Amino acid sequence: MRFGRGARRGSTPVAGSEAVGAGSPRDGADRASDASEAGGRGAGRLWADGFGRIATRSLQVIIVVVLTAGVIWGLRTLSTVFIPIVLALIFASTFWPVTKWLRVRRVPGALAAVIELLGILVILGLVGWLIVWAVRDQWDELSVKARDGFAELLAWVQTLPFAPDAEQLEEWRQTVIDFVTTSEFGSGALAGVGAVATFVTGLVLMVVVLFFFLKDGPAIWRFLLRPFEGEGRARAERIGAKTVDTLGSYVRGTASVALVDAIGIGIGLLILQVPLALPLAVLVFVLSFIPLVGATVAGILGALVALVANGPLSAVLVVGVVVLVNQLEGNFLQPVLMGKALKLHALVILLALTAGTVLAGILGAVLAVPIAAVIWGIVQVWDGPNLPAKWFRPRADEAQ
Repeated sequence: MRFGRGARRGSTPVAGSEAVGAGSPRDGADRASDASEAGGRGAGRLWADGFGRIATRSLQVIIVVVLTAGVIWGLRTLSTVFIPIVLALIFASTFWPVTKWLRVRRVPGALAAVIELLGILVILGLVGWLIVWAVRDQWDELSVKARDGFAELLAWVQTLPFAPDAEQLEEWRQTVIDFVTTSEFGSGALAGVGAVATFVTGLVLMVVVLFFFLKDGPAIWRFLLRPFEGEGRARAERIGAKTVDTLGSYVRGTASVALVDAIGIGIGLLILQVPLALPLAVLVFVLSFIPLVGATVAGILGALVALVANGPLSAVLVVGVVVLVNQLEGNFLQPVLMGKALKLHALVILLALTAGTVLAGILGAVLAVPIAAVIWGIVQVWDGPNLPAKWFRPRADEAQ
């Protein structure tokens, strides 16, 4: 019995020692877990305060900027491929009503694509032929007047108090001649040959891609939609339909406005008997696809030709005609032909033009505004057919 009591007495510390020995690792793990949880809560508190939220947003902005810069760099690197595809998409969207009209009449897809493609090429070739024909027909007369006008301009410059003397003018002329005869000018000419080769490559690629867009556009789009399901697929379908509709409406509306501008300014140039009236009118039509600045540049060129050919009064009258036509366009034609859905704020257009010009030159300036219009159209149907993205929905107090 004593032995048993002793054993029992002895068993208490042994059990206690076992409990302590066995419990100490668990207690250490618990303490470590508590410490890690406390550390996690501490780290969470660091990111939850005001400065942490600023840091989080800053990191997100940096990631977005880096991704955007990477995309822009990739597009610029592959511009010979990207730009022809975008142009082909714009042309295909513009002629989509014609495509549907031919499909309804059971014209085969390949034949319809060939008909439309030939029509586009004939229109572009006709415009180029009109410019070359008109310039060649009146070039001799204009060149003589240009030389006389330039001589008058130099004579007027000589009357200014800060006018350069004859030696300076001769030095400038010799500098230009030296540059033309140097290797730098030759390398520039070779670069021009390379640019022409790139242009031809892009043109051929655009024609081929446009043919397949016109022939198999809906089938290509259905193939691209295969990875999407449910709401994602519905959103992608809305984006595709809105893109085609926006591009087509924008180009058709802009072409209509540009045609009216070209006719109005061309009639004014003919009445004022300005040389090269027809090619200048065609140039007005082409440059009108660059919003804000295109028609202004065309008007300046027309005024310069009138100044050289007919004198200052004719140039002033040409400027008046251009301003009048632009006012009629901005106040009457664009709201009717373009519609409110495609109307972008002037600041947005200016920023898009600047970005497009910096990234891709004149072609970027032409493509920047329709791309901006497409982005805004996608925002308008992001959450539904008539439901813009949450951040861009008007507030109740703004609606009132």
